[in-house]
Amino acid sequence: MSFVLATENLHKRDEIAAILARLGVKGVPICTLRDVPSLSSPVEDGATFAENARIKAFHVSKTTGGYALADDSGLCVDALNGAPGIHSSRYAGENATDADRIAKLLRELRDVPDEKRRARFVCAMALTHGHEIIAETEGVCEGRIALNPAGSDGFGYDPVFYLPDRARTLAEVGPEEKNRISHRFKALNAIAPTLARVLVSIR
Repeated sequence: MSFVLATENLHKRDEIAAILARLGVKGVPICTLRDVPSLSSPVEDGATFAENARIKAFHVSKTTGGYALADDSGLCVDALNGAPGIHSSRYAGENATDADRIAKLLRELRDVPDEKRRARFVCAMALTHGHEIIAETEGVCEGRIALNPAGSDGFGYDPVFYLPDRARTLAEVGPEEKNRISHRFKALNAIAPTLARVLVSIR
């Protein structure tokens, strides 16, 4: 396939599609690993978000010979020395739900006062073609961990990621606002001009 988003996460696919549309990149179907049964997810054994994004993108683009865009993202909490970090999706175990991960995070921070609960979402993206890296970007969204979950939009840790300047969590601001301020938006915004040229060339 000529272009594949290297993820099985449909939340990410939908969010990336919405952000690209906002950035003016429209009308291009976004295929994921779910659309390519012969492609399995690679082992993400990198030490950083950027390394894992590269691993995923190269896994797809080397196999297909086409373009691949990969996103690796997670939550970094200062009071936990940067955890869960690159292990964000597996923080509470391989088969844990978002609620399980949030519950574990809040347990780990139960004795940490509000002013020391600073955290950030980090998103690294890699766009590759075959064995070549076309572009790499990173986006960061700063906030802190709320005492309790709030909001029903978003996914992952969004219900406990509090934005002081908006006095709401990412799960409360709504998808349109989230897609203007998120770590994923910032990473995509930086890579969008290159990605747009690629997508136009393969339409």
